[in-house]
Amino acid sequence: MAHTRVRFAPSPTGPLHIGGLRTALYNYLFARQTGGTFILRIEDTDQTRYVPGAEQYILESLAWAGIQPDEGPRAGGDYAPYRQSERKHIYRKYAEQLIASGHAYYAFDTPQELEARREQARQAGNHNFKYDSSVRLEMRNSLTLPAEEVARLIESGAPYVVRLKVPRGEMITFRDRIRGEVQFHSEELDDKVLLKSDGMPTYHLANVVDDYLMKITHVIRGEEWLPSTGHHVLLYRAFGWTLHMPEFAHLPLILKPNGKGKLSKRDGVRLGIPVFPLAWQGDTPEDSFAGFREFGFLPEAVVNFLAFLGWNPGTDQEVFTLDELCRAFSLDKVSKGGARFDFDKARWFNQQHILRMDSRELARRVRPWIEKYGPQPDEDYLVAFCELMKERVTLLPDFWTEGYYFFVPVQQYDEAAIKKRWKPERRPAMEGLVAALENLTDWTAEAIGQTIKQYLTDHGLKFGDVLPFVRLALAGTMKGPGVNEMIALLGKETTLQRLRAGLDLFDRLVTASVESAD
Repeated sequence: MAHTRVRFAPSPTGPLHIGGLRTALYNYLFARQTGGTFILRIEDTDQTRYVPGAEQYILESLAWAGIQPDEGPRAGGDYAPYRQSERKHIYRKYAEQLIASGHAYYAFDTPQELEARREQARQAGNHNFKYDSSVRLEMRNSLTLPAEEVARLIESGAPYVVRLKVPRGEMITFRDRIRGEVQFHSEELDDKVLLKSDGMPTYHLANVVDDYLMKITHVIRGEEWLPSTGHHVLLYRAFGWTLHMPEFAHLPLILKPNGKGKLSKRDGVRLGIPVFPLAWQGDTPEDSFAGFREFGFLPEAVVNFLAFLGWNPGTDQEVFTLDELCRAFSLDKVSKGGARFDFDKARWFNQQHILRMDSRELARRVRPWIEKYGPQPDEDYLVAFCELMKERVTLLPDFWTEGYYFFVPVQQYDEAAIKKRWKPERRPAMEGLVAALENLTDWTAEAIGQTIKQYLTDHGLKFGDVLPFVRLALAGTMKGPGVNEMIALLGKETTLQRLRAGLDLFDRLVTASVESAD
């Protein structure tokens, strides 16, 4: 078996959609699983749609996800350059080779002439005009013009394109690793433009030529490219490269959360969910989007989530590291049907990866989300905080929103809970607990727990008589980690100060509530 070589070949026409990142991931996983090579190739032949910054965005997105190319614009390699705009001189030679062999032709039709022909077709009831074998002999091209006229037009600099000459009456068949045997009748296919009037190749010519020259063995790409594959098979035939034609595998679409239709960037805006790996700043607010990173997802979780959008390991295991995915992945387990984008499931994956992550590494990831609000905690404190909170969060920003009170004073109290539960006669018992804690010298969660338990026993109190108010005074909320652990991490000085201030606040709130009722 030949050494596996796969490529991810995005166009720098905007931010990388999450579907594109999944395509890159599947190529990467297949390469690693087979001991092959993963190549990044930038297909920037359409200069009219080129967006500055898009290539850099693609590179950063792959790096964030841990998908590192073995060859590419940054990594280099034996088949450089890896930007198609830098390979322009290569494609003309192959286009002329096709013309010489009778598999392609020059077309001199102007945009106005083409539009007139489309209008003529519309008037006849044909709203899907194709430049194909049924009309090519009625158009201005090297199949209908005298050779002398063709030579004169080319020499004079007249604009032209090179079109593929699709044969009539043929069945084009290939085997797709995911979809099985796929067939196209040649009458379904138009005479695709291969070389544009500016000398740049179209996707069809460039990707076939580059896949051949770069010795690509498997083309793993989105379902939207399936209709083009008939043209690509014809190109392999025309070049005489059928023995070197890669295996094709067309991935299922990623569908909207409701399962209806392909997930678009506008769906992200409408539903308030990320559909890009990283944030993208467009020219207008309407073209600017937050990404999974900015939502607070771990890249490991996004990769895990994306892997399951169209693939299943065939086991009960759902949480995978990237290395585990590399070992488990198989094209044979990729589904044909579309995969529904379930944002709640994405959040679940993130929660699972937070739970499994080493707390010291997690603290490194959480730090920017804490420092964003001002605090700059020392490492050990932040590690302890993450260990305490990791079971109670889903996304990285939750560490601040759910646990900000570990870094700054309580900003808001659950007044409804306080008014419902607090009675001034409870204050002596709470003050006694504060005194017991003040006398404690071993400030650990275990010692704190023993002290509280002993105090309650000595005074005939239940946990519900005291602990809710400890939690409310320390955090302002009934939610949060265990009280003993919370007290230990906050430290003695902060704990005592908040407990005393909390008792005063409780009294004021209840008194004000009573007076208001009167």
